[in-house]
Amino acid sequence: MAKKVVATLKQKGGVKYAKVIRAVRSEKTGAYTFKEEMVTEDRVKEVLSSK
Repeated sequence: MAKKVVATLKQKGGVKYAKVIRAVRSEKTGAYTFKEEMVTEDRVKEVLSSK
């Protein structure tokens, strides 16, 4: 299944995606966790600037 999804993301003329990984600090323990999102390349800056 994953191979099929990756293959469709690489189509010529298709929308380009980027994986955004953010470190988020837990209020309870103080440890960092990582949040991953797949977004289009034109939305990367707005996703990173938002909290």
